[in-house]
Amino acid sequence: QVQLVESGGGLVEPGGSLRLSCAASGSIFSTVAMRWYRQAPGKERELVAHIGSRGTTSYADAVMGRFTISRDNAKNTLYLQMNSLKPEDTAVYYCYAVIQVTSTTTARNYWGQGTQVTVSS
Repeated sequence: QVQLVESGGGLVEPGGSLRLSCAASGSIFSTVAMRWYRQAPGKERELVAHIGSRGTTSYADAVMGRFTISRDNAKNTLYLQMNSLKPEDTAVYYCYAVIQVTSTTTARNYWGQGTQVTVSS
C-alpha cells in the first residue's frame, strides 16, 4: 500500500516562505512523475508544479519564478519551496505521484491528504 504524506503547511505573512514536503512510503518500484496541486475555497483544483523522473520541471504561470519543485529519489520525497508568497496562494496543497509498485504492474495515481497553506497578515 502506497501512501503520500504532506507536511510543512501553515500560516505565513505575505512575502514569506514555506517549504512543503511529501513523503511516499510503501512498496515502490518506480516513481514516474510527481506533482503539486492546490485547491482554494470555491475553486477547482489546479496544477502548481510538475517534476518528471529525470528532473524536468514545469510550473503554472501564477507561481513561475517564486516556487521551486524538487525531489529526492533516494528518500522518495517531493518538495515545494514557496517564496514571495501572496494571499492568492492560500489553498490546500496536495501531493500527487504516478507510482509503479513492481516492475510488472501498471503505474497508478496516488494523492496525499493535503496540507493547508494560508498567506495572511
